[in-house]
Amino acid sequence: VDGCVGILQECDGGVDYLAEIVRRNGRCHTNCDTVRAVDEQVGESRGQHYGLLASVVEVGIEINRLFVDVADHFERDLGKTSLGVTIFDRSAKGMVLTPDGEVFVRYARSILRQVDAIETVFSNGSTEKKKFSISVPRASYVTDAFAEFSKLLDRDTPVEVFYKETNSMRSMKNILQDEYKLAIIRYAENYDKYYKSTFDEKGLTYELITEFQYVLLMNRKSPLADKENITFDDLKNLIEIAHADPYVPSLPLSEVKKEELPDNSQRRIFVFERASQFELLSRNSDTFMWVSPIPQELLDRYGLIQRVCPENTRKYKDVLVHRKDYELTALDNMFIEQLVKAKRKIFE
Repeated sequence: VDGCVGILQECDGGVDYLAEIVRRNGRCHTNCDTVRAVDEQVGESRGQHYGLLASVVEVGIEINRLFVDVADHFERDLGKTSLGVTIFDRSAKGMVLTPDGEVFVRYARSILRQVDAIETVFSNGSTEKKKFSISVPRASYVTDAFAEFSKLLDRDTPVEVFYKETNSMRSMKNILQDEYKLAIIRYAENYDKYYKSTFDEKGLTYELITEFQYVLLMNRKSPLADKENITFDDLKNLIEIAHADPYVPSLPLSEVKKEELPDNSQRRIFVFERASQFELLSRNSDTFMWVSPIPQELLDRYGLIQRVCPENTRKYKDVLVHRKDYELTALDNMFIEQLVKAKRKIFE
């Protein structure tokens, strides 16, 4: 704790380099040698607690506190590290992270999470839970894959699974902030260059899952159910159900909505999750929705049909994304295998 106080005092005094601060205050070691300071702490703990692992955890907790206090002042007061990397850009509007700064913060968060994980494992005396996390578009074929994936989870293995349906902007943010390990990003084909450039800039790996065109989803009793060729004009008297957040980060929301939600419907209901959309479609025969192709089992369950509209030629891509420094786990690969099967069942 004394070392942390010393660090904060030096930050206020105007020291400009994070590494120098940590090096000079590493547990207040007399030789200003942070590595030796940590080694000695480990050595002392080992002697006191009769176990290397337990001692590493004890030291890890102290390091954790140190990093938190340093990071707090570093984000507020400093702009560069001793590596010569610019972390923040200063402007009249305030300070924002640079691309290098985003990488720096991501690694710092990862270190703190690992320290917390070690503490949890050994304090509870149990094996760490396996985890799976993914952000996805509101797509039925992805949900179908997720349901099959859930059947394969080992009954004897502790596991936590996080499955979040959201828009592309939030999915990418979840990956960059290390909140979720995987994401499926959906975007219109004409934004392909923008998204690929963003993936490269943010240090993300991406792989195409599928390309498709939206189809019309409607009640089997819809006035258009028996119409062979459906046009945009046919939809004007019906109620469109749409997702309320079709974001493309580089464009104003009004412009994106104009592209994604053309003025071929005078009445529109916005929803944020898929359960509501299926209830509306199944109970109100005057509703319709533009969706990626739906599994037949789901259509039968809700009494729905899907129809092609030749006038809608807009193409979309679903892309699997994760950080380049992330190694896929067994659970990740298990889900991806089910995703490929679901895709083939619907699109091929």
